[in-house]
Amino acid sequence: MIQRIQSLLLFLSFLLNGAVFFTALYRQAVADPAGWIGLAFAILLTLAALLPLISIFLYGHRPRQRRWVTAGLWVQLLALGMGTGIFVSLGDFGPFLWEEGVGLLLMVGALGTSLFARKKIIDDINLVKSMDRIR
Repeated sequence: MIQRIQSLLLFLSFLLNGAVFFTALYRQAVADPAGWIGLAFAILLTLAALLPLISIFLYGHRPRQRRWVTAGLWVQLLALGMGTGIFVSLGDFGPFLWEEGVGLLLMVGALGTSLFARKKIIDDINLVKSMDRIR
């Protein structure tokens, strides 16, 4: 389980999504007067962090693991879109938004690692299929 590169990538995605909770972007979302924005962002980030972690333990059934990672990618895209909306709504772009930009970069990194993990899972599925053809 641990020796597979996709397990490490999924764990890295979990860590990157979890790190967003400690950034200025999350603090700005929670400080919003309309409380639903912070709550929705927290829920999306939690799901985006937990789905890759859950899918690590599905290594024995690769097609199911691929489906869970794909679902996690959709949730990460929603969280990234919401984070981008929060970032843009903060106002003028400039050096003072650097701390909020770090949160977006963490989410983009988590999305990239999940995409690469999905590609490696698909490669494993294709390798197993090719070995079955040889037998």
